[in-house]
Amino acid sequence: MSISIVIVDYKLGNIRSVISAFEKFGVEAKVSNDKDTILNADGLILPGVGSFPQAMKNLDTFSLRPTLIEYAKLNKPLLGICLGMQILFDQSEEFLLTQGLGLIEGNVIKLSFQDSLFIKLPHVGFNSINQNSNDWKKTILENIQNQEDFYFVHSYVVNPANKSYVLSSTNYSGYNFPSTIKKGNIYGCQFHPEKSSKQGLEIIKSFIEVVSNSKCN
Repeated sequence: MSISIVIVDYKLGNIRSVISAFEKFGVEAKVSNDKDTILNADGLILPGVGSFPQAMKNLDTFSLRPTLIEYAKLNKPLLGICLGMQILFDQSEEFLLTQGLGLIEGNVIKLSFQDSLFIKLPHVGFNSINQNSNDWKKTILENIQNQEDFYFVHSYVVNPANKSYVLSSTNYSGYNFPSTIKKGNIYGCQFHPEKSSKQGLEIIKSFIEVVSNSKCN
């Protein structure tokens, strides 16, 4: 069964490497900011590299905010990557208080002082993800082992109001933050699966399976 994957094009994302990751599994991911193309997708990728305020400005430039909210209401799989995950939340304190898409309750805060230790920012490089949810089956982490390493580059982290949304957390200099989230069919990774070697590709593969199962249902 063929599926349609769309990568949201709002001029802030590592799109080429995401396309390449899907190609490894024979899936051609379209890049688009067209409303109908996005709403007709079986699965949606929301990438993101940069700042939260700029991301929301770009989304509004392309009139994508209502389209993404409408897509989420269709209960089809959506995966936010790095900044793309952060803008799924209510708001962020990055630079200035900025409203997000409001698809997941909570806010985005800066990695900061913890137990009198200064945290060097940004957090860059490979780091492990630790299991929060007891059940990763039928999620994008289904084929991932606890404490596998993924590639991070960020200075801000999500702070969900409902901690049950957290599939995994990561420790950086004594500070624990959510590294993978799930709310219904909405997923988010603070790390970059498309830059995380074999284990990252396993997440892309599992997302494809989630999309396929969702389409069948």
